[in-house]
Amino acid sequence: MVRIITDSVASIPADEAREAGIDIVTLFVNRDGVEHADAEMDLDAFYADIYDMVDDIPTSSQPSQLTLEQAFEEAAKAGDEVLGIFISTGLSGTFDGAVRAARAVKARNIGFSYVIVDSSSCGYDEAWPVFDAVEARDAGEGLEGCAAAALSGIERTRFLFTPETLTFLQKGGRIGNAAALLGNLIQLSPVLTVTDGAATTLAKVRTRKKALDRIVATFKADIEEHGLKRVVVHYIGDKAPAVAWARDVIEPLIGRSVKVLPVSPVIGLHVGPAVGIAYECASAVAGKLTGPVRSRACTS
Repeated sequence: MVRIITDSVASIPADEAREAGIDIVTLFVNRDGVEHADAEMDLDAFYADIYDMVDDIPTSSQPSQLTLEQAFEEAAKAGDEVLGIFISTGLSGTFDGAVRAARAVKARNIGFSYVIVDSSSCGYDEAWPVFDAVEARDAGEGLEGCAAAALSGIERTRFLFTPETLTFLQKGGRIGNAAALLGNLIQLSPVLTVTDGAATTLAKVRTRKKALDRIVATFKADIEEHGLKRVVVHYIGDKAPAVAWARDVIEPLIGRSVKVLPVSPVIGLHVGPAVGIAYECASAVAGKLTGPVRSRACTS
């Protein structure tokens, strides 16, 4: 059997992961000297006082080598192959840790086979390729077919989001003090996306409303050209604006209900309060990757 493993930054709710047969390896958030397992947190409760965190932004840490080895060792002992799909290497060292762990387990279990994939993203932009792999596994595909499904999925997804303020990005060192001050003074609202595994700016507009409009315009253009397979609305901080945007804008556009889910604080705390959308098209979207997708996989 192919065992599919991802990390908590994919932001898949625990009940959905169990139902789909996805194993989750947690990352951690460290606040005021207390370590919280991302996969076990009540994210809405954690985000309730996000504005109080801006002057002392919590840190995050990846799974230990031992934790990753234990996850792979369990699969190897059960006679399973492993497809691991992890947060972008541009955002975390989790993928590299997983590769080292898989090689260590392989050295002790010669018959163990694995493919470790750099998802090139986070949130449901990371999760959609995981679900593509699940569909392939449930259709009877082996390890190679499941990995191919995940790699194909990476090319078809996009994550678009806009922060409420530039302060968290500035405090986290993503932009300079002067740029943050000027941006906040003139109500500059960037539209951010993920390209080649790193956050990039898709557009800079003057207000939050215009930023949300630009997200919708990009989403609409993508699904008109490439079709829509699935979508979620993401948020960091307060859920209410995301719920209203999903109900009033996104659902009427596509003609069906849309899940509204929080982004892992491992990523969210670098961005601050934000609303966005993560979707998968039926064919590859332009600009997500500039290099070959197969270079993002490590195979035993």
